Amino acid sequence: MEDHVDDRDASSGPLAGLKVVDLTTSYAGPTAAMYLADLGADVVKVERPGGGDDTRTWGPPFVGSASAWFASANRNKRSVVVNLRDPDGIATLRTLIGRADVFIENFNPGKLEALGIDHESLRAEFPHLIYCAMSGFGQDGPDRNLPGYDLAAQARSGLMSVTGAKGGSPQRVSTALSDVVTGMCAALAVAAAVVRQRGTGQGDLIDVSLLDSALAVMAPRIAGFLAGEPEPAPSGGTDSVLAVYQAFPTADRDLVVAVGNDAMWRRFCVAVGLPGLAERPELADNPGRRDHRAELVEAVSAKLCERPAAHWRRVLGDAGIPCSLVQSLSEVVSDPQVLARGSLLEVPGADARVVRGPFRLASIPHPRNARFPDLGAHTVEVLAENGFSPDEIGWLIERQAVEDGRAEGRRP
Repeated sequence: MEDHVDDRDASSGPLAGLKVVDLTTSYAGPTAAMYLADLGADVVKVERPGGGDDTRTWGPPFVGSASAWFASANRNKRSVVVNLRDPDGIATLRTLIGRADVFIENFNPGKLEALGIDHESLRAEFPHLIYCAMSGFGQDGPDRNLPGYDLAAQARSGLMSVTGAKGGSPQRVSTALSDVVTGMCAALAVAAAVVRQRGTGQGDLIDVSLLDSALAVMAPRIAGFLAGEPEPAPSGGTDSVLAVYQAFPTADRDLVVAVGNDAMWRRFCVAVGLPGLAERPELADNPGRRDHRAELVEAVSAKLCERPAAHWRRVLGDAGIPCSLVQSLSEVVSDPQVLARGSLLEVPGADARVVRGPFRLASIPHPRNARFPDLGAHTVEVLAENGFSPDEIGWLIERQAVEDGRAEGRRP
């Protein structure tokens, strides 16, 4: 396992010095902010009094004071508790936003307008600000005010309509797919806007939604349909274009095989002992193989069932054919490649691991890996950094405009 640094000061990271105020909850927004933090940004997570981010309670299992879900999307951040029902809490938040470079939110647009922290209000006062609005369905259109979750995005984008067993009911991809992809899209857009901001001093409005991100995941399927493909349905993991490109049973477990071109098809046939298929002219190209998909699947399945998956993985690997065992999570977390890449991070101070960000930069030789913050643990620290005096901080705490979440709850 790679050494990990419990440190938020990634001065060598490309986003070092970038100040981000994260007002998001659930999973997409926190994921976006975490990726920015992984790349060196100083991310202040603003949470509500009492429970904080909804995801803190999405368990069991729990990692210390918060759920495993929360731990997986909130490393390298500091937590500040602000009461948005209090005018002084709103004023405090506006101060933090005004001193930040980026503001990320996933609130209902109408609520933000009522609080005076909508895009138009903030950009008028802070023209340098990059304002990233994250939502279920976008900032315009008839459904802009509808709440959105991953399940709704997967359903509405058509993703569920092509997922599941052949002939079966549509199924959700069993992870927060649109949440994670939306977080990635938002982080990418923010990083692009930062380039412009650092060159011109001007901010931007970024509009990222779960539906748009799920549509991006569906881009090849939608393009195929619009080009004349029949309406797709659940197909048990069979690719809509390529043949052979799916999971197959073997003597002991399932193995996926990905034949991506004609030369690979010929090598595959020879490797598995079906040279006659490679010689048939009607199977020489992918359109022909698609037309004969049912026949090919039957022949390949019968052949692969003769030996265990480990045998075929070696044979196909030697032949340069992409393939993989269909691994359970217990196998994934002990996969030698996953471990060699340091893809799992120990949560500092807890007997738990989470997934590292899906990028590696030479400028960050060791990943930032500060533990997720306790609720309100940095309220006093962050306010002091933003110009509030000890007396002002104490007054805000006393009137419950903010909360000091430190265990000792001491007055500054």
